[in-house]
Amino acid sequence: MAPGMDMPAARVREYDADDPSIVPLVTSSPASDVRANSAADPWRKLYLTPAMKFTIACVVAIAWAAFSVWLSLTWLGELAAVTNMVFAVTAITFIAYVPGFMNAFLLTTLSLDRKPPRRVPSTYPGATILVAAYNEADAIRDTLESLAAQDYPGPFQVLVLNDGSTDDTVLRAEKALTELQFPPNASVRIHDFKTNRGKSAVLNEGLAAARYDLILTIDGDSWVKRDGLRKIVERLLSDPIDTQAVAGAVMVRNSRENLLSRAQEWDYFHGIASVKRMQGMYHGTLVAQGAFSLYRRAALEEVGGWPECVGEDIVLSWALLQEGYRIGYADDALAFTNVPTKLRQFALQRKRWSRGLMEAFKAHWPLMFKRRMSTLFVWWNVCFLPLDLVYTLVFIPGLLLACFGYFYIAGPLTVAVLPLAVLWNGIIFRVQSGVYAREGLLVRRNIGGFLFYALAYSLLMQPVCVWGYLSELLGLRKTWDTK
Repeated sequence: MAPGMDMPAARVREYDADDPSIVPLVTSSPASDVRANSAADPWRKLYLTPAMKFTIACVVAIAWAAFSVWLSLTWLGELAAVTNMVFAVTAITFIAYVPGFMNAFLLTTLSLDRKPPRRVPSTYPGATILVAAYNEADAIRDTLESLAAQDYPGPFQVLVLNDGSTDDTVLRAEKALTELQFPPNASVRIHDFKTNRGKSAVLNEGLAAARYDLILTIDGDSWVKRDGLRKIVERLLSDPIDTQAVAGAVMVRNSRENLLSRAQEWDYFHGIASVKRMQGMYHGTLVAQGAFSLYRRAALEEVGGWPECVGEDIVLSWALLQEGYRIGYADDALAFTNVPTKLRQFALQRKRWSRGLMEAFKAHWPLMFKRRMSTLFVWWNVCFLPLDLVYTLVFIPGLLLACFGYFYIAGPLTVAVLPLAVLWNGIIFRVQSGVYAREGLLVRRNIGGFLFYALAYSLLMQPVCVWGYLSELLGLRKTWDTK
């Protein structure tokens, strides 16, 4: 249902505090933010424009790719001798050349990252927080508790959107709201939809019922750091005027449950966060994830709100980019989410993400030809399908062949890239650790999870992604089932 249309009957419970319009608005950030911004001032003397950073990163990445081609000529000849030249070029391109270009571009960009500090507005605009929840009885109280603790100086509204849960999500949310003390500048409502209609539908209902022009989405199992709302709004107000959305930094909350969740902690901390940081530097973040992102209401309504699909957040993000808008990234606006702890749950989630990427391409393929820096990242995503296919169908079998002494696919040169992998992980760890340090957080010791993430995580994830691509290409039934 498009925003603005009549809402179906739903049971609404409202918990309003005092009139938020009378809340005084501050003109300065907490002392920690002031110190962080002051510390960044010396770097501003070395500030490079995004176009200059992009050019430097491209030059370095192309140089690295050319060096990789030269270094691999012997490997290419040996593989072609036992297969054919087309197979050899295709395999090595997506095993070595393309990943090498991506990693070199990413590392160069992160090394040049000198993001201007957030500006503190004299007044903070009102914001509506949409909490989409389906069977979140075990997590909804923590989510609401984190929202009740927000230090946001302006008025904000929380809409809990229950999408026909079959558990006690609503009862526990109601109980939590009678026990929690929200600040006087906040109001809370529960919209209890009796039937499960999908995340997109309830988000659009929430958009239609929203009081304010800034719209924040979080999932019903997310925990937002106390300053998360304030910092993501400040980032939106500090970015270029055509920025219509900002993705927050989502990290893993339940990383201590088992090895799989420990590995995902590194995936979110290292992989996802670093890619979003890189894309955000060029104002072209490709996914403002539903778990924690901020949007301008007018832009949401312009593109028709959230589309009905399994990858509603990425398709919406590409719709905004298609209109020529920018999407930023707030690396210090933190939310923590629960990740899958069972292989089947993990596989279904990543399959859904892969299908969402395919949906985005089908809906907004003209983005591939936009004349802007972020177009590179769209083509980057084009490469994911052949990358995952070659990794699954060529590199993994190549590893098995190497165990028996056949080094046509994986051999000594595979080991030779380990120093680069150490450098890559070291730079990203330093950058992300700096964010945590400024936020007063510590990076937990998780050596086992890191080893699994670095050495075996791709063996699990890439085949699942291929499963998702094929499911979308074949038009198989779509479902949000993660049990």
